Amino acid sequence: MKLEFVPLLKVQRELYGMPRGMERFRAYLATMIDPETRDLKLPLSGMNPMGKDHIPLLLDQYLAMDADQIASRAVADAASRLTNVQGEFKVALVLSDDAMGGWANRYTSEFGRRFGTKAYHRRGWLEVGLWTSEAPAAETVREQVLATIYRAAHIEQHGFAHTLRDMLAQEGFAMAQAGCTEPALDGDDLAYTREVIRPYLDTKDYSTIITCLFGDEAARSLGYAPLGLSARAGFALALHDGQLERRLA
Repeated sequence: MKLEFVPLLKVQRELYGMPRGMERFRAYLATMIDPETRDLKLPLSGMNPMGKDHIPLLLDQYLAMDADQIASRAVADAASRLTNVQGEFKVALVLSDDAMGGWANRYTSEFGRRFGTKAYHRRGWLEVGLWTSEAPAAETVREQVLATIYRAAHIEQHGFAHTLRDMLAQEGFAMAQAGCTEPALDGDDLAYTREVIRPYLDTKDYSTIITCLFGDEAARSLGYAPLGLSARAGFALALHDGQLERRLA
């Protein structure tokens, strides 16, 4: 894969430096959209242009830790390992607001970032999602960058995921290759989760997939029927299986 890191944290911080209102919103649109083609110029749709003061404070923390440089090194590392995979992408960090203001529902937004990337993918962008509900951490930045890239590599080799089975395979590969250790469940809960989701592996039903991946807490928050699953149970199972496959490879 040919990969290029594009630093966008300062761009986002400059937008939040403007007064909260229509001036900022118009500047956001002008920054994100090409004026001639009216197509996407920068992958900032996950940003909350009307976000409150907690967002620039977090961006300041990411900039202070030099998150762009951490991400750039991770991109270079992944590119050196994926020379046999097709695809050419630009990679960028984007901070989404799942903590205040109702701009982003964490479960549906995260699902979109993992499985609804076709529009970005065909434009050659990989958006690495950061979240305002999480404290800035260098290891999180690195893991998210690597997981996003390995997710794209899996898509290049296997196509976009449509069933729960496909999604578990994609995410298990991406998280394991990125060196993720969370989410994790104990052995009994993993075995229980495997049995609960087994009948749904070939489903394409959105609500069922959300519940299987994110667990009962997410299901209840969205009005879906719970299945008796722990938080992020499906992702924990995917990571466990992905780690096992990596060790056996």
